[in-house]
Amino acid sequence: MSRHELEPGCGQGGVIMAAEAGLARAEGIVTDLVTRAANGDEQGWAALVERYAPLVWSICRRYQLAGADAADVGQSVWLRLVERLGNLRDPAALPGWLATTTERECWRVLRAQKSSTGVVVIGADNIPEQPTGVAEQELLRAERHAALREALSQLPPHCQQLIILLTEDTPAPYAQISATLGIPIGSIGPTRSRCLAKLRRHPAIAALIN
Repeated sequence: MSRHELEPGCGQGGVIMAAEAGLARAEGIVTDLVTRAANGDEQGWAALVERYAPLVWSICRRYQLAGADAADVGQSVWLRLVERLGNLRDPAALPGWLATTTERECWRVLRAQKSSTGVVVIGADNIPEQPTGVAEQELLRAERHAALREALSQLPPHCQQLIILLTEDTPAPYAQISATLGIPIGSIGPTRSRCLAKLRRHPAIAALIN
């Protein structure tokens, strides 16, 4: 699914208003999840981790960390969050905190690797003291994915199935989609258009607009 397909068809003023509404909605979701998790709600905590675990792992990948090293970073980040969860002054700022903390933990692992082996690994010979653009880029990507997942989850089941089948790495052939969903091949295109139109109208999709 391309970004062009997802963007609402509105003028510049409408885009700005939609973007602001989308960002406000995203902040409200994060604030709600943080509040629930801080009050001991396990489902709130699980939803928070599910929403931002891809952000943590994506930053690890950008620093070429995987396996045990990435797991070490992830564990450290979530433990730090547990320690600070009840003292966050601005819950809506949590995504940025997670991105920055993950990046710093990646630097810590890289420093440890260089110190123990003497081998220069990616970035370890020139690790800055302040966050680079990596965290910001991955944060934006994570928020876009979260907004898309939220909007997709609110669509009717047949729309969810159709969009998933059409946006897989190897999109399913129309004949397979027809058999799977029990709809004529000729109606797949029009149905797709209607489903995408519903997806565009969801407030969370405003978070995908720059």
